[in-house]
Amino acid sequence: MKINYLFRLLCLMLLPVCSQAQDAPWQSLFNGENLKGWKQLNGEAPYRVEDGMIIGTTVKNTPNSFLCTKDTYSDFILEYDVWVDPAINSGVQIRSNSIKSYRKGRVHGYQVELDPSSRAWSGGIFDEARRGWLYPLSRNQKGSAAFRPGAWNHVRVEAIGNSINTWMNGIQCARLVDDMTSEGFIGLQVHAIGGDAKNNREIKWKNLRIMTEDLEAHRTTASPDVPEISYLKNELTETEVRNGWRLLWDGETSNGWRGAKRDDFPPNGWTMEDGVLTILATDGEESTGPGDIVTEDQFSNFELVLEFQITEGANSGIKYFVDPSLNKGSGSAIGCEFQILDDKNHPDAKKGTNGNRTVGSLYDLMTAESIEYPERKKPFKGIGSWNHARIVSKDGKVEHWLNNEKVIEYDRHSQIFRALVAYSKYKNWENFGQWPEGHILLQDHGDTVHFRSIKIREMR
Repeated sequence: MKINYLFRLLCLMLLPVCSQAQDAPWQSLFNGENLKGWKQLNGEAPYRVEDGMIIGTTVKNTPNSFLCTKDTYSDFILEYDVWVDPAINSGVQIRSNSIKSYRKGRVHGYQVELDPSSRAWSGGIFDEARRGWLYPLSRNQKGSAAFRPGAWNHVRVEAIGNSINTWMNGIQCARLVDDMTSEGFIGLQVHAIGGDAKNNREIKWKNLRIMTEDLEAHRTTASPDVPEISYLKNELTETEVRNGWRLLWDGETSNGWRGAKRDDFPPNGWTMEDGVLTILATDGEESTGPGDIVTEDQFSNFELVLEFQITEGANSGIKYFVDPSLNKGSGSAIGCEFQILDDKNHPDAKKGTNGNRTVGSLYDLMTAESIEYPERKKPFKGIGSWNHARIVSKDGKVEHWLNNEKVIEYDRHSQIFRALVAYSKYKNWENFGQWPEGHILLQDHGDTVHFRSIKIREMR
């Protein structure tokens, strides 16, 4: 009797939830019988309908294939179930496009990743044929465990305004803010393959449905444990403001900055146009032009994020724990440095020790490499592309992140760090890198380098 009462009580409690789910204005994207409403773009991998599923099969000697909806969608909630052969990866395109003027019709846009490899980035967001990884699950290890290999997986995608959130089997994976593309088709990818081992492997999709109305009533509250990654230009999101972020550069003026060796901002050599802060090329030497610039404020425990873009052969850096008073002579102000460099074309990449002067490195001390995924190359997006830098300093522990992958970690109060300093160009600066606080610096090294979206939050 008691069990029956509890069962009825549970049903009454769940009734509003069940009613809301039934009333949700879902539209089916797939009729379960044929590919009406879909078209294939780019590659020639075959797609077929079988037992209420869309099945794509890998085939050699063809580029990435995409089965795309004929309709386009802007704001929506999308759900689907997917199964993938463990030997291959795949994904679902959202807000994607194919236009003749862009790489002869190459499908491009946001992709919700399907990654059965040991990297486990399923549910992350990749910008297909455009900017590469926007939300790798290196920033959300909990999300990496959501995918179930060799089984059906349920995916939910909420693309509303400039936010794109994803869930895999009920676990949030990505929390992206980006405003590059607001509308496009949905596309099912069969990835290009090489060799015989991955030939004739299948990806299966079913229960594809989309909602385009009454989204606010059905959107899911984002998990506070999942970090938000924003690519808005010189703009903070509501979440960032709540979490204590502030713009370190306002996108227009020199407010909050001055020359490292002067009391005001350099009158020339640094430009601010269209939301981009640029150091212009001079002679390629260290601080012989307009000079470095530093923040007026000093920082100790902080998280710093910015985007940088280099020109061919360029050299620059982001320094922290900077004390401008230490070096009044020639050269750059003294502090720990996140190196910015064209590794292929600048000679400094071959100097130092074991590559410790390459992009992302702790300059002249530690070499940047993909720490959590040693089989991957360092995630630099190249000359002329915007790269994402992140520096985290907390109670002496420091991390460098390049395009949201950790490439450096160290304890600036450790004996190991002091030993590295003793064999570096900083050996003559007493207590280098161990000062309690310091300025943030953007370096003039005589080459053209661009910066934007510079923001920081201080931590206790």
